Amino acid sequence: MTYWNYREQLSRQDKLRRSVYDSLRDELDQYLIEYALVGSYKRFIDNGLRYPFVEKRELKPRARIPDVEHENHNRFLVFFVEDFIQNVHKKYIRYFDDNKTTKENLMRFKSIQFTKKFFRNIKFFESVHFSEFLKGLLPVDYALLIQRDSSVRTRNKYSLSHFRVRIDWPIADAAEDMARELRYISKELYEKGEAYAEEVQKKLFEYYGFPATSGGRRTAAVVGAQLLRLVGCISTTYVASSESRGLYRISERGVSKHILLQLTKKEMDNIAEASNMAVQTFKKHYSVAEENNESIVIFQASYEHTSHARLPEDGKLRELNPEYSWMTVINQCIMPKPGEWACSPIPYSIIYT
Repeated sequence: MTYWNYREQLSRQDKLRRSVYDSLRDELDQYLIEYALVGSYKRFIDNGLRYPFVEKRELKPRARIPDVEHENHNRFLVFFVEDFIQNVHKKYIRYFDDNKTTKENLMRFKSIQFTKKFFRNIKFFESVHFSEFLKGLLPVDYALLIQRDSSVRTRNKYSLSHFRVRIDWPIADAAEDMARELRYISKELYEKGEAYAEEVQKKLFEYYGFPATSGGRRTAAVVGAQLLRLVGCISTTYVASSESRGLYRISERGVSKHILLQLTKKEMDNIAEASNMAVQTFKKHYSVAEENNESIVIFQASYEHTSHARLPEDGKLRELNPEYSWMTVINQCIMPKPGEWACSPIPYSIIYT
């Protein structure tokens, strides 16, 4: 049972909305990969520091991430919703008039600066300056909310409607909701005891691809992603962390993680040969930087849930076994540079080699 409708179940009007959303999400992917990874790499270099590349072992499901905060790494949290969030959810998703992206509200925060003069339509995705507006707000605390403009129901206009959006849903409530849906409990989180409830809460983080010790933004991303399932439409959660040094993307397609990866000359030669392209062509379209005769590329790992993290076929209650893994790797590839139009991802498996 899904919390959203497949395209075949939609009206023609909603099919058009889904198409617009998918297209805009592709654009948002590019903006956020550029800012989270390429922008962070440049900050480290500009400050005379070596970039802390992610190790392959950190990409495995259930892997532990070093507990180190890298101040020069860009971090943010963005929620992108296919429809708009109804007022009934404001109890836990804190978006109000005082954190709408209006000029008056933004001027109250001295840390928010824009190189372009603010004008009313800049918050809409269709604005030519939207990416610049987004970039100016990404460093702000808490989350950004991008959703469909509810003022014109017949149009599929999306805007960055709110900033400093807080998620106030308790972790225990989010875990209870997940466990009930997956049939690990019938009603309440603590119905099988405190130890069982604690394991369920740890599994909530694993369900979204994070360690149970994740910090503030990643915890908010986990709880927010579970909460947005109640909205009844597709949503996408993006979170970049200074500990994980990567960009997580949570959507109806599953979980994916983007990181920067170093390739030696030999590895580049092998990839280029296997892809039937010249090494210089590979560098032109896939390398975001060069360092000590090595290329820096964007690597994507995609994950899906195992049977233990899906609704059981018989729908019956089951017992949680913490030893069972809830995530598995399904795809690994090198991504084209942000902004590349005609290049496709290149399959490249490294996690278990």
